[in-house]
Amino acid sequence: MKHIEKREEPDLFTEWKALASEEWQPTFRDMPNEIKNSVKSALMREQGFICCYCEGRLTVEDSHIEHFKPQSDPEVDSLDFDNMLCSCQKQSKRGEPLHCGHRKGDWFDTELLISPLDPNCEDLFSFTGDGHILPRNKNDQKAVETIGRLDLNISKLVDMRAKAIEPFLDESLSPQEFRRLVIGYLKID
Repeated sequence: MKHIEKREEPDLFTEWKALASEEWQPTFRDMPNEIKNSVKSALMREQGFICCYCEGRLTVEDSHIEHFKPQSDPEVDSLDFDNMLCSCQKQSKRGEPLHCGHRKGDWFDTELLISPLDPNCEDLFSFTGDGHILPRNKNDQKAVETIGRLDLNISKLVDMRAKAIEPFLDESLSPQEFRRLVIGYLKID
């Protein structure tokens, strides 16, 4: 999980919300596709086109707007851009296990769910050479629960991470090549 720094919401979204009146209140469910697409594009850009939870590559076709705090909570403003992220898996595909935002669903517990908006979230996990994600501290119940609730160690994600880690394990890399690889990996895009 990489830390995500929130940016400004798209102007189109702000303008649409400003149309609220006594007769009409905007809701996420009623958001026109043009507005929703601008929100999703903004989220994808601010995340560097990676899933907010598993860091898999996002595509427009296979991603969705994720409300970190679920919309089902009456206290949550479904139009709060600061609560919106972009997660992989637009919808579950037949035979593919749910993970990330769809696996989390409406579950939310501030004591047991790590947020990618937390500047320290990256420090709470470690990765094995074979692609597994683990709590950096084995007694960190919040990290354990987050990994389990988001199903971050399903084979698809483990394989994806193993392929991403593989170049870093190449012992023939010079320190300069290794440094260049790390710098490239850490760029937002």
